[in-house]
Amino acid sequence: MQYESDFLVIGSGVAGLMFALKVADHGSVTILTKRRINESNTVYAQGGIASVFSQADSFDLHIADTLASGDGICHESVVEMVVKSAPDRIRELIDLGVGFNRAARDQDASGGACLDLGREGGHCRNRIVHADDLTGLAVEDALVHHVHEHKQIRVFEHHIAIDLITRSTRLKRGMVVTTHEDYCYGAYALDRRTGEIHTFCARTIVLATGGSGKVYAYTSNPDIATGDGIAMAYRAGAIVANLEFVQFHPTCLYHPDAKNFLISEALRGEGGILINSDGERFMDAYSPLKELACRDVVARAIDTELKKRGDQCVYLDISHQDPDMVKSRFPNIYEKCLTFGIDITRQPIPVVPAAHYMCGGVVTDIFGRTNISRLFAIGETACTGLHGANRLASNSLLEALVYAHQAAHKALDDKQQIAFETSPVIPPWDDLDAIDSDEVIMVSHTWNEIRRLMWNYVGIVRSDKRLARAKRRIDLIAGEINEYYWNFKITSNLIELRNIATVAEAIIRCATHRKESRGLHYNIAYPEKNDIRWKKDTVLRRPFVS
Repeated sequence: MQYESDFLVIGSGVAGLMFALKVADHGSVTILTKRRINESNTVYAQGGIASVFSQADSFDLHIADTLASGDGICHESVVEMVVKSAPDRIRELIDLGVGFNRAARDQDASGGACLDLGREGGHCRNRIVHADDLTGLAVEDALVHHVHEHKQIRVFEHHIAIDLITRSTRLKRGMVVTTHEDYCYGAYALDRRTGEIHTFCARTIVLATGGSGKVYAYTSNPDIATGDGIAMAYRAGAIVANLEFVQFHPTCLYHPDAKNFLISEALRGEGGILINSDGERFMDAYSPLKELACRDVVARAIDTELKKRGDQCVYLDISHQDPDMVKSRFPNIYEKCLTFGIDITRQPIPVVPAAHYMCGGVVTDIFGRTNISRLFAIGETACTGLHGANRLASNSLLEALVYAHQAAHKALDDKQQIAFETSPVIPPWDDLDAIDSDEVIMVSHTWNEIRRLMWNYVGIVRSDKRLARAKRRIDLIAGEINEYYWNFKITSNLIELRNIATVAEAIIRCATHRKESRGLHYNIAYPEKNDIRWKKDTVLRRPFVS
């Protein structure tokens, strides 16, 4: 079946939902989400949103902190635009009903809402707007409510996009083949419940599929984070960049029964300290900022401690702080840890680093436009130039909000110039020659193999030898996946497997290309930065193969 709308949004996190709400009064909107609408990386964002509200703070300070974290690769004009847009985007969320924590005293330089402002690593001032330690969930719930209320928005849950449809897309035994032409008209998507594949066309297509943490064996991301948007755009000929800059969050809960549970950086902002198994504080040996150093520094320090001592984890200790403050500031983390027998007001939390955030992605301009006409990318899927070589804490939800706003305004400007009459006839999906798979083990085994090789060879610390080994193996795996993909009917597991292989290959290519250590990319063969040769983006485009 073919569906048409003015706007097609793939993904249902903060970026996609905010874009949908901003354009829905001006045209029909279709949202595709591969599980339920409220299942996204956004929901798991604990810390908050960075924005200047305090009289002790300034845009210049927030800009400086972002640039310092980005380690020379940030686009300064983008940083300035995002930082200066932040207060307005926060006020929009308040108007939509997001209940941010309020301060006991006025911290708002504009005289508006008295917001409680937290502090996290890399920030020189308190500027993190938050809703307890469940900020992402509070934002998502508010946006989902308004999306359901809007009659112009239609949501297709449990629909996973397979590939983008471009001007020269043709189908060959169910395989999308493109010659990297520069117009996007929509996407093919699988209804996970029925197994049917539908065609979705629109004047404007927005990739807002979130991150790619599941490329790695250990991650703070939910299972949905398989890099779908980056993979689809890359296959269609979109330019991607900076995929070597994978942010590993320093503190994921280490427990055999815990899965993907993040211990927010805000705990360190409130005085939490990192200690080893002997109870010794170690961050002062790695940075004068100690626990408030940027994430790349803290993650590498923990990785070094674990390898040096042979331990399985380190510990984050906030038990020396007032118990009532800890419980009220971090109610979700406190309750979650209690379920595992850990009282964070009395004992330290076992933690390890885990893949957390992709700083690179699909290259966009300041409006979220890609090099493919009609195709936008926003949120973690995109590489806007804001994060550079390392994302500053709590700039992620901010970027999603700002670029949803930027993309919506540009898409509305472009809407009148784009008519369906300019679109080609889109062929329906054809998989008549494909057969049902009876080798599910192939998918699960290959999935685990990719994630382990990425963790072992393309993780926090890299080397030329490890990267070369990873490249040889991923090339073989990709060939096996493509052969399987051509012969069997599409399933959601196969789509995700294909996507993580595509993203893994692109990460390895970017990491191999950068012959220095900068931000989140650390190669033991090149331990120093080289501004003369490498103070620039790593730009990648997949070569066309007929």
